Amino acid sequence: MLRLHEKYAVIIFMSVKPNQKTETRDPVHLLGAELRGLRKAHRLTLQALAEKSGKSVSFLSKIERGLARPSITALQDIAEALEVPIGWFFQNDGPVPADERPYIVRAGRRRRLTYSGVTTTDYMGFTDYLLSANLDGQLALGISHYEPGGTAGDDLYTHQGEEAGLVLEGEIELKLGDDVFRLGPGDSFSFPASIPHTYRNPGKIKSAIVWANTPVTLRR
Repeated sequence: MLRLHEKYAVIIFMSVKPNQKTETRDPVHLLGAELRGLRKAHRLTLQALAEKSGKSVSFLSKIERGLARPSITALQDIAEALEVPIGWFFQNDGPVPADERPYIVRAGRRRRLTYSGVTTTDYMGFTDYLLSANLDGQLALGISHYEPGGTAGDDLYTHQGEEAGLVLEGEIELKLGDDVFRLGPGDSFSFPASIPHTYRNPGKIKSAIVWANTPVTLRR
């Protein structure tokens, strides 16, 4: 579904029991990993990001390797170049069990997605949230919520890889080229993402889809 949209992130702090092992990894390295994953998801080279953000390739490389600590101003410039709010890089703030951080996303810590050239999809009546722990792998998992009449776009779009999903609630109209399929709770789908496609909620109640994309891409 990855048409990268995003709402301004809210940092949520989780409580941890005294006997839980919490993350002690250097936060500079955690920031670097977040930046690297997001850059790769956008299919940007360091050079391309440098040109968009006004920062040097060397500086960006050092941030990704945990060797440099960018100022808030510099990080804001980088976030804008990657079309996310600066809060994206701090979603993992607060105590998190060390064994969970690379693999688990608690319901209250989901990050809302934005897509290339779009800062919010509220006007289209849908929202996407990332369910994957990060964007540094080959697979992205997410959940989309559609208001009645909401759509991923009246125009059909394509991207690299494959897409699959499961309707959790409500109805979804899936357009694949000239074909139109109406899906309900429990129905699933999969298709090459090179087929022009889009989604719409034709019903009178909200709908939700869990989706997966591979490879990870946030460009449309």
